[in-house]
Amino acid sequence: MPSCDPRCASTSTSERGPARRPARYDRIVVPLELVGVRVEVPANTPMLLLREAIGRHRLMPIYIGTPEATAIHYALEGVVAPRPLTHDLFMQTLSELGVTLEQVVVTEMRDHTYFAELHLRRADSSLTVMSSRTSDAIALAVRCDAPMMATEELLDLVGQDPAPEPEEAAAEIIDEFRDFIDQVNPEDFK
Repeated sequence: MPSCDPRCASTSTSERGPARRPARYDRIVVPLELVGVRVEVPANTPMLLLREAIGRHRLMPIYIGTPEATAIHYALEGVVAPRPLTHDLFMQTLSELGVTLEQVVVTEMRDHTYFAELHLRRADSSLTVMSSRTSDAIALAVRCDAPMMATEELLDLVGQDPAPEPEEAAAEIIDEFRDFIDQVNPEDFK
């Protein structure tokens, strides 16, 4: 599995079109984990939920389209279609070309739209970074177990602190009660 090094650098000089750029990567990135894909009620809109894997475990909900939600769900559940779906076909193409998906990075949000990058490693070890829709990037990462990352700057901007877990709150109350019991004396009740 590729390294999750938060800083990547390469000297690739690929310059085909606006979606690709030379791979010089100097932003700090944070590992993410995919919590899941759900449907938000009452709007009935699919949502991708990512969580910071270390640190504060901030959440990053991203609204996505139904086809992309289905593609991610199929990959998570191990559903194999009789014919390759688009993301499966893309992964097969990369494999045939000797290219691996090293990681995906959710980079920014502009006008309520998230942007991501595919970090593609070629057989000659050069790195190419391509712009991608976040939902497509995650659908590909799930298929090949590639690390999912986000820029620290983006998480600082949109990351939501998780609500305290009920079990954590209950455990804290129990600990406080145990401390009280340990310190109480029968004379305190006279």
